[in-house]
Amino acid sequence: MGDVSERVWARLPEGSREALVDGLSPSDLQSVLLDVSRERAAKVTPARLLQRWQQDRFVQPSPTDPRQLVKTQQRLWEALPERFAGVELSPVTPLGTSSVVSNINQHQVLSTIRSTEVASDPTNELALEAAVRRRAGQARVDLATCQRVVRAQAVEGPGMFAHFQLFVLVSSARDTGSGRTEAELLIDHLRFWHDVLGDGAELSFTTFTPSAVRERIDDTVRPALKTDLVEDTERTKSANYYSGTALGIGCDGADLGDGGFTTWTADLLGDAKERCLTSCISTERLTAISA
Repeated sequence: MGDVSERVWARLPEGSREALVDGLSPSDLQSVLLDVSRERAAKVTPARLLQRWQQDRFVQPSPTDPRQLVKTQQRLWEALPERFAGVELSPVTPLGTSSVVSNINQHQVLSTIRSTEVASDPTNELALEAAVRRRAGQARVDLATCQRVVRAQAVEGPGMFAHFQLFVLVSSARDTGSGRTEAELLIDHLRFWHDVLGDGAELSFTTFTPSAVRERIDDTVRPALKTDLVEDTERTKSANYYSGTALGIGCDGADLGDGGFTTWTADLLGDAKERCLTSCISTERLTAISA
């Protein structure tokens, strides 16, 4: 992608890049890009449109039966504790949400020309909403959503699609010391996933950075759960994404999702005492193993 971009920039008059990136106001840039899109759309033929529908991985329908998917969603919502507020997110979010909140490369996100990007990770968006509610004075924020997301990075293998649905929990509260806040958040998230997945639940944790949270897992979190919480000492995935402790969520041998602590609400609010736990699963994977 970088080579293609540089080749295009080299064909444009000198200063074009600077003008588009910094020289135009957001509204002026949007107007220009809207004009370009309108003119390009006017040249699309029915035959070309049908071809794109069949070949573009971003628009191809999911093979999951929506009737079964709705049943999975209902099962998740009905099991959700009352303390979690449901949030119906927009399918788009401010440009930079993923790269600013979680340091994801913008090339992995489907950006729009209206200073927004298509939702790619609802944990990022719920972290923004959690920060808003924490700033408004709410002592602890617990949010949940179910959202279809689009990711632009290349995907390989059977059953892998550019868009998929996630059921997500995000909790944020202020640190009270000795890992106690983290333990409370972990218990609520892990209890929910066990209740939803039942006896087949496979829950694990990995400590990337030693802290008091590791002690609370042994003396507080594990005794509060009705299922085993296995320590995965071999995991390296997402070591730079999660802060300190990460979670693994599976069922009957199938990997469904993960989670962990992040610095997102701390960064958004400029308060190092903020704690934020996220966890999520793929509803389509859960639907597949539940069928």
